[in-house]
Amino acid sequence: MKCRDVIEVLEQLSPVGYACEWDNVGLLVGRREREVHRIMIALDASKEVVEYAVKEQADMLITHHPMIFSSVKQINEDQFTTEKVLQLAEHGISYYAMHTNFDAVGGMAELAAGTQYLNLKETAPIEESVEPGIGMGRYGKLPRPMTGQQAAEYVKQVFGLPFVMLYQSRYEADRVYDRIAVMPGSGKSDMKRVREHGYALYLTGDFGHHDGLDAIDMGLCVIDATHYGLEHIFISYLAGYLRARLTEETVTILEADMGCPMKMV
Repeated sequence: MKCRDVIEVLEQLSPVGYACEWDNVGLLVGRREREVHRIMIALDASKEVVEYAVKEQADMLITHHPMIFSSVKQINEDQFTTEKVLQLAEHGISYYAMHTNFDAVGGMAELAAGTQYLNLKETAPIEESVEPGIGMGRYGKLPRPMTGQQAAEYVKQVFGLPFVMLYQSRYEADRVYDRIAVMPGSGKSDMKRVREHGYALYLTGDFGHHDGLDAIDMGLCVIDATHYGLEHIFISYLAGYLRARLTEETVTILEADMGCPMKMV
């Protein structure tokens, strides 16, 4: 099948019109008329992933995070990003990214909050778009009341993670929560909104020391599962989505989960 046919299936799930203005989604490298027989799915187009796509003779690479964000004036081997662009182009690999459009509808937070993972009830978006029920992040009711420590252990279990970071006042260690706000990826910019909406338990990623202190001062308990931790689920989900819809085509779907780049040592 053609690359444009794969794109049509992807955009039935997450139309590019839902992406944020600052984002860069869609076909970033390659030709729409390129024949596609092998598709590789990854979270990021890292050097390791691009080399793996070349090794496995993939015709198309799909990632959540876009490899190209800022403007590019030269395509050569002098920069990390443009070197990967060259490598993809030289091997005829089309490259497609679905980022904040997948976050808003399709979609990352909806998947994380769903029955396969957190199993939240009474969910609603944190950042709602113009359409009801569509948007980034999810508020929801936990399957059972939990302390911050218990919620952190639950997150590790359902997402298959070796560790998470817990930011919590020592005076609230015994506090029990029945609701949680979830923002996969980087959610520190939304912590004020979460608190104003009455949520005290917040699951997200990319929190630093000072962000954690600010959150505690706001009365939040934050579980930082890393940027990878809540978003690696994109890989298996999208692979299943494509396999279910390309059944009449001779297309092989490959999953490239390289694991969390952070380790506790």
